[in-house]
Amino acid sequence: MKKTSPAEGTVSLVYSVRLPLSSHTVNHVADLIRAHRKRIRSRWRKLDAGRIAVIALAHLRNDERLADLAGGAGVSASTVRRWVLEVIGLLAARSPRLDRALAKVAKDGGCVVLLDGTLIRTRRRTGRANRKNYSGKHKAHGLLFLALTDSKGRMLWISSARRGACSEITAARYDRLCARLRELGLGAVADLGFVGLDDESEQQPVVITGFKAGGGKRLSSPKKVVNRLISSLRAPVEHGCASLKTFRILAKVRMHPRHATALVRALLVLTHHQVAR
Repeated sequence: MKKTSPAEGTVSLVYSVRLPLSSHTVNHVADLIRAHRKRIRSRWRKLDAGRIAVIALAHLRNDERLADLAGGAGVSASTVRRWVLEVIGLLAARSPRLDRALAKVAKDGGCVVLLDGTLIRTRRRTGRANRKNYSGKHKAHGLLFLALTDSKGRMLWISSARRGACSEITAARYDRLCARLRELGLGAVADLGFVGLDDESEQQPVVITGFKAGGGKRLSSPKKVVNRLISSLRAPVEHGCASLKTFRILAKVRMHPRHATALVRALLVLTHHQVAR
């Protein structure tokens, strides 16, 4: 299909691209848009809710450029950006809170959750403030998120964005993770990045980690066995974070960092709908 642009002699081509999401997910997003439009009494939009949902999901899932999506839909890039941010806000509002996610685990008879930290890469920006987003561990600019999953790797909760230079222990202390786990009688299995998280408490630790080799000494054989066992238990949380990153927009977030928390939580909700369809 061809579209003639205002520039003389220039012809733009419009083509179809596969969107690897279920119709259940698309319909759910379209229903959210319709309900939102009714709530704010929006009387008219350039496109119907179903097409807006497809455009927004194409940007989130395939990281399609806003200008390309706008050209194919016959609207401006700023309009598509506004639609995308609207969908992100509607989805993020349905993301589970930490206290409710942990309470549900306890109610269902669970006793352990899996904890991990993941870095979402962002563009390198100019200025001194950009240094806070540089992660020395990953040697890249990004934002740090904490994630909790169940023993099967189903994502339960995602934290707010923290600067890339922030450590995983500091991020966990911001959210009072140990206190919340202790209140509900739950425990967490985590990697070596969380060693020392619960050392300041005089109570029994609730975060289980492996052993670090320090002072130039090697770990003993029993400690190596424990580390391998914990690594095998933690495998599902790695798969959970990987499933979230199948949304290609997270390969390198180009939008402003202030939208990062809502973006990742919106993708968490979409992942739940894909699994539950």
